[in-house]
Amino acid sequence: MTSSYATSTARADIGELRRLKGLLPPELKSWVTVEASTAVNPPLVVSEEIGRDQVEIQVDLMKWDNLALDQRNLLFWHEVARIQNDTIPRDGWEMAALAIGLGGAVGELWVQDGLLLFLALALCGVSGFRLYQRNSGEKVLREAFDADEKAIALATRFGYSLPNAYKSLGSALKVLIEQTPKKRQRKKYESRLDALKKSAARAKAKAKANPA
Repeated sequence: MTSSYATSTARADIGELRRLKGLLPPELKSWVTVEASTAVNPPLVVSEEIGRDQVEIQVDLMKWDNLALDQRNLLFWHEVARIQNDTIPRDGWEMAALAIGLGGAVGELWVQDGLLLFLALALCGVSGFRLYQRNSGEKVLREAFDADEKAIALATRFGYSLPNAYKSLGSALKVLIEQTPKKRQRKKYESRLDALKKSAARAKAKAKANPA
């Protein structure tokens, strides 16, 4: 009985991953893959670079299964939009520079070379500031808003009506708000939902002003 259940679950997971791959725009299919997350307590869905010109979307299938199909689709397209917008997290030169700078600073404290210590600290400062800019709350939210807008456009490209696309993403964000215990992360979802409601209102007003 247990073995049969595990087998059917594995088949369902494989089927869902295959279905999600089918939701990738044709221009992404050659370099974006979709896999089940193997991390401990992973995000619901996240993207990361796994090589040069290769990105992997990782899905926590246990949490994913609790969402309705339309909610999954819009959250998936949000992640696709982040890839298209080139806003997925990266450990770029800043992290390497920060590590080098910190290592250099410690080394120069030992040998007491003032100029080299200053240069090492300057490298730390520049790289640290760039990391702060890249990960600032306002910038991250702006990127999320943009990805939500693009996810709506992707949904219409795959056959959704505009109202249904907004409704599906809005309901998905409401579920995430209800299920997220961490206040900071929950606030981000709430901000995205507020922005989405305003965008839907603008789209509705535009449709009324320019009926087909």
